[in-house]
Amino acid sequence: MKTKNIVIYGLLLAAGICLGWLLFGGSDGHSEHQHDAAAEAQTWTCSMHPQIRQDKPGKCPLCAMDLIPVQSMSASVNSSNPNAVVLSKEALALADIQTMTASYSSPVKEIRLYGTIQPNANLFHSQVSHVSGRIERLSVNFAGETVREGQVIAGIYSPDLLNAQQELLEAVKMQNAPLLDAAREKLRLWKMTDAQIAAVEQSGTPSPVVDITAGSGGVVVEKNVSQGDYVSTGSTLFTLTDLSSVWAVFEAYESDLPHLKTGDKVRFTVQALPEKDFSGKITFINPTLDKTTRTVKIRVEAANAGMQLKPEMYANAFIQTAQGKDKNAVVIPKTAVLWTGKRSIVYVKEQDSEMPAFALREIELGAYLGDACIVLSGIDAGEEIVVNGAFTIDAAAQLEGKASMMNTGKAEAMPEKSAEPVHAMLEVGGLCGMCKTRIEGAAMSVVGVTSASWDKETRQLHLHFDPSKTALDDISKAVAKSGHDTDKHKADDGIYNALPACCKYRK
Repeated sequence: MKTKNIVIYGLLLAAGICLGWLLFGGSDGHSEHQHDAAAEAQTWTCSMHPQIRQDKPGKCPLCAMDLIPVQSMSASVNSSNPNAVVLSKEALALADIQTMTASYSSPVKEIRLYGTIQPNANLFHSQVSHVSGRIERLSVNFAGETVREGQVIAGIYSPDLLNAQQELLEAVKMQNAPLLDAAREKLRLWKMTDAQIAAVEQSGTPSPVVDITAGSGGVVVEKNVSQGDYVSTGSTLFTLTDLSSVWAVFEAYESDLPHLKTGDKVRFTVQALPEKDFSGKITFINPTLDKTTRTVKIRVEAANAGMQLKPEMYANAFIQTAQGKDKNAVVIPKTAVLWTGKRSIVYVKEQDSEMPAFALREIELGAYLGDACIVLSGIDAGEEIVVNGAFTIDAAAQLEGKASMMNTGKAEAMPEKSAEPVHAMLEVGGLCGMCKTRIEGAAMSVVGVTSASWDKETRQLHLHFDPSKTALDDISKAVAKSGHDTDKHKADDGIYNALPACCKYRK
């Protein structure tokens, strides 16, 4: 009996060993097979040319750098879009990725213009001498002095006036009415007042020096005569202007012209009174473009009852214009958009992903609204888009071989040169906001430049451009042609001298 039990236990032990080998021994072999398959399925790419994809390590055929393995997290994330870029929460915070929900809003373009206050040219008038003679005295001695209408501004000795007064007195003695009227009218034509004529008649003695009175009031802009000067009939003694109405003359770029028209109301401020707003209407838009500054002069007429606006003050205008026929449109920040030259793309956050995932979306843009732009198609209200850090996400997409700025996902011929945007800086001379607009506009006019931002404090122009379409020297030359020196090229003296006074940065 004892021997029989030993045999039974031995058989059971042998059966257990066989079953364990079948279960666990087979799994080890299967795991090794899966590991080998995963190793064989590994994809290798180039850190400088992410479009290169190979199934084994080696050298990049474009730059001969060692290929690196592609690290992808997409397989472990439940996302319906295989092209979505997945980031961990730590990577999301480190890259400072910020998003916002797209929504409808009333598209309004904000235009900022820079210019100066100028006298109203329609209110200029000249005070002339109506007879020839010698200036014996002056009551107005300097430009800027205010003159009232009818005020005595000078005394003149004129032989012609003296003879005419003697003719008047002879007519009085003769009691000849027609001759008397003719003598009085002659003196009136030489701008002697009725009071002056009556004084001569009453005194019976001609006055050798006759007062010249102001024909109208205003501020003396130019003084053209000094005491003791001889003047002839029609000589300009003073030039005056009425400053109760002035012009604010601004410079607008070509891109702003479609949004400006005669009659538009403009609100502006001056540096001397930053807390006070002034307003006026556009009365004239210059029909020609200045070939040096690439701007058009816009004239705004404004009331100046308190005489607070003084000629040559700097002025900053702020204009808001409604865009498009629809009252509502999807408006997104410009920082959300990546431009490739032909395409405009954004990254949209996937809503069905377990971890933060972002997918590329091509969109069609409408008008630019300062720091924002209108979306015509590609994004619907309610979708969450990346507004900061889109370039970082795009770089990750390129490394993983997914759809990106440089990779449309189509089988295309391999480009010989990389078209990745390049960041560079130029030191550019300038002083004011008008300079900033001119410098950035000149840089953006170069084909291939995707962004340009000039810092007034550091004088550094930050650029992003496509090196396959342009070079830093080309951008520097374009900026220099607008009148601003760079650390590579100097602006032509003629162009520089034509800049407004506030932009003269050379010492």
